[in-house]
Amino acid sequence: MRTRPIQSSSDPMPSGHRSVLLHEAVQQLEIAVDDIVVDATLGGAGHANAISQLLGAKGVFVGFDLDADAIARAQVALRSAKCAKHLVQANFRNLGTELSKLGISRITKALFDLGWSSYQLDSGRGFSFRHDEPLIMTYAKEGGALTAEIIVNEWEEDSIADVLYGWGEERYARRIAKQIVEARAKKRIRTSLELADIIKSAVPAAYRRGRLHPATRSFQALRIAVNDELGALADGLQAAWGMLEPQGRIAVITFHSIEDRVVKRLFAEWQQKGEGQRVSKKPLAPTAAELYENPRARSAKLRVISKSSST
Repeated sequence: MRTRPIQSSSDPMPSGHRSVLLHEAVQQLEIAVDDIVVDATLGGAGHANAISQLLGAKGVFVGFDLDADAIARAQVALRSAKCAKHLVQANFRNLGTELSKLGISRITKALFDLGWSSYQLDSGRGFSFRHDEPLIMTYAKEGGALTAEIIVNEWEEDSIADVLYGWGEERYARRIAKQIVEARAKKRIRTSLELADIIKSAVPAAYRRGRLHPATRSFQALRIAVNDELGALADGLQAAWGMLEPQGRIAVITFHSIEDRVVKRLFAEWQQKGEGQRVSKKPLAPTAAELYENPRARSAKLRVISKSSST
């Protein structure tokens, strides 16, 4: 397969969104003109645009996202691409099932960008503690059976604390859970600002003055719980690996240690079984230039694995 050079690492999306590790991810995937590529998280469509431009008429691009707005953005971004394009509104944990519906049984490359786009923060679904929004936190616009509002108002105190500590690594999880339960006894907690204020009041003053907003880890944990992100990540990666052609590659961009451990463990497991080889032992990080332009990229890590020829 012939590989096209990457023309530019610039992000073609609006200035409000910057794709992290764009050049590095596309370069490490070694996109060939006739590849069958899965973008498991369309988001702002920056990576989708860069990948699709490297594919020729015989190439195939399949993009996944639960958010209908992300699908619409990708339709615009991919208008000039020569390859066949399939945009699927579904969770990437159902990657295998959705690809089968399209008649696709094998893929050659896959990208999982687990970061946030600015569009999600502005979705009005309670992801941000800087705006007063309903406590939903689902990726799909129409929501789901479980929301952040249900967790903070209906779950037991110990369960809330376990979520905040386990999925947010929040050191004051017990104090925050206790404060949430006390607050909801007076009135139901319905908005992101209400919750952020409760969290802020539960932690020590020094913690409130830290680099991160005191609600950051708690909001992360609730978002992961609502969307079963870690379970979906493991399912999606396993499905992609099962459909990946020999010498194919999977690239994953993570933004916090919890999801990175899931990726690291799976990659190590596949390598130990002789099924694949990590492209580099240590993950790639953003350059100083990228961090200067986009400080949000500071925690990003890129891991890439190649499937063995004998698999």
